[in-house]
Amino acid sequence: MSLIPSKRVDRIFPVIPPLCLLLAAQVALTRVYRWSAIALAFAVLFTGGYTGWKIITGYRDHRDALAVFGRNIRHKAEAHHWRYEVVSAKDEGLLLYLRKTHFVRPADAITEWNTGNLDALVASKDKTAVLMRDLQGAALSQFQLNEREQNHEGGGYVLITR
Repeated sequence: MSLIPSKRVDRIFPVIPPLCLLLAAQVALTRVYRWSAIALAFAVLFTGGYTGWKIITGYRDHRDALAVFGRNIRHKAEAHHWRYEVVSAKDEGLLLYLRKTHFVRPADAITEWNTGNLDALVASKDKTAVLMRDLQGAALSQFQLNEREQNHEGGGYVLITR
Protein backbone atom coordinates (compact mmCIF):
# COMPACT_ATOMS: atom_id res chain seq x y z
CA MET A 1 0.00 0.00 0.00
CA SER A 2 2.86 2.41 0.59
CA LEU A 3 3.83 2.17 -3.10
CA ILE A 4 0.44 3.39 -4.31
CA PRO A 5 0.31 7.20 -4.45
CA SER A 6 -3.42 7.50 -3.69
CA LYS A 7 -4.33 6.08 -0.29
CA ARG A 8 -7.99 5.35 -0.98
CA VAL A 9 -9.49 2.75 1.31
CA ASP A 10 -11.06 0.76 -1.51
CA ARG A 11 -7.60 -0.20 -2.78
CA ILE A 12 -7.13 -2.61 0.12
CA PHE A 13 -10.44 -4.49 -0.39
CA PRO A 14 -8.95 -7.20 -2.68
CA VAL A 15 -6.49 -8.13 0.07
CA ILE A 16 -9.16 -8.81 2.71
CA PRO A 17 -10.47 -12.25 1.54
CA PRO A 18 -6.98 -13.85 1.39
CA LEU A 19 -6.16 -12.40 4.81
CA CYS A 20 -9.38 -13.88 6.22
CA LEU A 21 -8.45 -17.29 4.79
CA LEU A 22 -4.96 -16.95 6.28
CA LEU A 23 -6.45 -16.06 9.67
CA ALA A 24 -8.83 -19.04 9.51
CA ALA A 25 -5.91 -21.36 8.70
CA GLN A 26 -3.96 -19.97 11.68
CA VAL A 27 -6.89 -20.45 14.02
CA ALA A 28 -7.36 -24.02 12.79
CA LEU A 29 -3.69 -24.85 13.40
CA THR A 30 -3.47 -23.37 16.86
CA ARG A 31 -5.88 -23.48 19.73
CA VAL A 32 -6.83 -19.87 20.02
CA TYR A 33 -10.58 -20.36 20.08
CA ARG A 34 -10.96 -18.61 23.42
CA TRP A 35 -9.03 -15.52 22.25
CA SER A 36 -10.94 -15.53 18.98
CA ALA A 37 -14.26 -15.64 20.85
CA ILE A 38 -13.16 -12.79 23.12
CA ALA A 39 -12.02 -10.70 20.14
CA LEU A 40 -15.26 -11.40 18.29
CA ALA A 41 -17.37 -10.48 21.34
CA PHE A 42 -15.38 -7.26 21.78
CA ALA A 43 -15.82 -6.40 18.08
CA VAL A 44 -19.58 -7.00 18.24
CA LEU A 45 -19.97 -4.92 21.42
CA PHE A 46 -17.78 -2.10 20.13
CA THR A 47 -19.50 -1.97 16.73
CA GLY A 48 -22.97 -2.20 18.28
CA GLY A 49 -22.15 0.50 20.82
CA TYR A 50 -20.72 2.82 18.19
CA THR A 51 -23.72 2.31 15.90
CA GLY A 52 -26.15 2.94 18.76
CA TRP A 53 -24.26 6.08 19.78
CA LYS A 54 -24.39 7.42 16.19
CA ILE A 55 -28.14 6.75 15.96
CA ILE A 56 -28.90 8.42 19.30
CA THR A 57 -26.80 11.51 18.55
CA GLY A 58 -28.34 11.67 15.08
CA TYR A 59 -31.83 11.91 16.56
CA ARG A 60 -30.73 14.38 19.22
CA ASP A 61 -28.91 16.65 16.75
CA HIS A 62 -31.66 16.48 14.07
CA ARG A 63 -29.38 15.13 11.37
CA ASP A 64 -32.48 14.42 9.32
CA ALA A 65 -33.26 18.14 8.95
CA LEU A 66 -32.21 18.20 5.28
CA ALA A 67 -34.41 15.19 4.51
CA VAL A 68 -37.40 16.73 6.32
CA PHE A 69 -36.85 20.03 4.51
CA GLY A 70 -36.75 18.25 1.16
CA ARG A 71 -39.90 16.26 1.93
CA ASN A 72 -41.78 19.42 2.95
CA ILE A 73 -40.74 21.22 -0.23
CA ARG A 74 -41.79 18.25 -2.41
CA HIS A 75 -45.22 18.04 -0.75
CA LYS A 76 -45.76 21.78 -1.09
CA ALA A 77 -44.70 21.70 -4.75
CA GLU A 78 -47.03 18.76 -5.49
CA ALA A 79 -49.95 20.45 -3.74
CA HIS A 80 -49.52 23.67 -5.73
CA HIS A 81 -48.32 22.04 -8.98
CA TRP A 82 -45.11 24.06 -8.92
CA ARG A 83 -42.26 23.65 -11.31
CA TYR A 84 -39.17 24.08 -9.17
CA GLU A 85 -35.42 23.76 -9.38
CA VAL A 86 -32.49 23.74 -6.97
CA VAL A 87 -29.81 26.39 -7.31
CA SER A 88 -26.28 25.00 -6.99
CA ALA A 89 -25.36 24.26 -3.38
CA LYS A 90 -22.74 22.50 -1.27
CA ASP A 91 -25.08 19.71 -0.14
CA GLU A 92 -25.36 17.15 -2.92
CA GLY A 93 -27.84 15.28 -0.73
CA LEU A 94 -30.29 18.12 -1.30
CA LEU A 95 -30.81 16.83 -4.84
CA LEU A 96 -31.71 13.41 -3.49
CA TYR A 97 -34.22 14.76 -0.99
CA LEU A 98 -35.82 17.07 -3.55
CA ARG A 99 -35.77 14.29 -6.19
CA LYS A 100 -33.87 16.34 -8.72
CA THR A 101 -31.05 15.12 -10.92
CA HIS A 102 -28.97 18.28 -11.16
CA PHE A 103 -28.41 21.75 -9.79
CA VAL A 104 -29.07 24.82 -11.93
CA ARG A 105 -26.67 27.73 -12.08
CA PRO A 106 -27.97 30.97 -10.56
CA ALA A 107 -27.93 32.75 -13.93
CA ASP A 108 -29.99 29.96 -15.53
CA ALA A 109 -32.42 29.97 -12.60
CA ILE A 110 -32.96 33.72 -13.00
CA THR A 111 -33.58 33.33 -16.72
CA GLU A 112 -36.03 30.43 -16.25
CA TRP A 113 -37.84 32.29 -13.46
CA ASN A 114 -38.22 35.54 -15.39
CA THR A 115 -39.54 33.72 -18.48
CA GLY A 116 -42.19 32.02 -16.32
CA ASN A 117 -40.83 28.46 -16.56
CA LEU A 118 -40.35 28.14 -12.78
CA ASP A 119 -42.73 28.66 -9.89
CA ALA A 120 -40.28 28.00 -7.04
CA LEU A 121 -36.56 27.81 -6.33
CA VAL A 122 -34.61 26.24 -3.51
CA ALA A 123 -31.42 28.16 -2.81
CA SER A 124 -28.82 28.55 -0.10
CA LYS A 125 -29.19 31.58 2.13
CA ASP A 126 -25.86 32.82 0.79
CA LYS A 127 -27.23 33.04 -2.77
CA THR A 128 -30.71 34.26 -1.86
CA ALA A 129 -29.83 37.97 -1.68
CA VAL A 130 -28.34 37.92 -5.18
CA LEU A 131 -31.24 35.90 -6.59
CA MET A 132 -34.00 37.97 -4.98
CA ARG A 133 -32.58 41.12 -6.57
CA ASP A 134 -33.02 39.69 -10.08
CA LEU A 135 -36.14 37.50 -9.73
CA GLN A 136 -39.36 39.25 -10.75
CA GLY A 137 -42.24 38.83 -8.28
CA ALA A 138 -40.28 36.57 -5.93
CA ALA A 139 -41.03 36.12 -2.24
CA LEU A 140 -39.35 34.11 0.50
CA SER A 141 -41.46 31.23 1.74
CA GLN A 142 -41.85 30.16 5.34
CA PHE A 143 -39.98 26.93 4.54
CA GLN A 144 -36.39 27.45 5.61
CA LEU A 145 -33.62 25.22 6.81
CA ASN A 146 -31.39 27.02 9.28
CA GLU A 147 -27.70 26.33 9.79
CA ARG A 148 -28.42 25.22 13.36
CA GLU A 149 -30.95 22.62 12.16
CA GLN A 150 -28.64 21.49 9.39
CA ASN A 151 -25.80 20.78 11.86
CA HIS A 152 -22.96 22.11 9.72
CA GLU A 153 -21.70 25.22 7.98
CA GLY A 154 -23.91 25.00 4.90
CA GLY A 155 -25.65 28.25 5.82
CA GLY A 156 -29.17 26.89 5.43
CA TYR A 157 -31.65 26.87 2.56
CA VAL A 158 -34.79 28.78 1.65
CA LEU A 159 -37.71 28.29 -0.70
CA ILE A 160 -38.39 31.18 -3.06
CA THR A 161 -41.89 31.29 -4.56
CA ARG A 162 -43.95 33.60 -6.76
